[in-house]
Amino acid sequence: MEPFIYTLVRRADWTAAESAGAYTGSADDRRDGFLHFSTAAQLRATAAKHRRGEHDLLIIEAASAPLGDSLRFEPPASGRPGLFPHLYAALPLSAVTRVLELPLGADGLHIFPEGFA
Repeated sequence: MEPFIYTLVRRADWTAAESAGAYTGSADDRRDGFLHFSTAAQLRATAAKHRRGEHDLLIIEAASAPLGDSLRFEPPASGRPGLFPHLYAALPLSAVTRVLELPLGADGLHIFPEGFA
């Protein structure tokens, strides 16, 4: 299991999560019944596919261990290779280890901090 997992969150949604004490996900997460996460190696491709051109995003890093059995690594419905982390519960703020800005470049692609393949 990966020690950390990542999700891309709109700033307004994260502000609401901070007030509530947990992140309950985007509309897509709620529709699918789980919170979509990526590993560090998967995050760039996820951003390019699902959040291309979107401003005001944050990278939320969470520790995997505290999430227990609610965290499952599963194949994506899209048929992309690999297993993706899916959280079948709200993300407690206590599991969040970092919140990073994800600026948008002029080309519509996000500019990732060091450490993301």
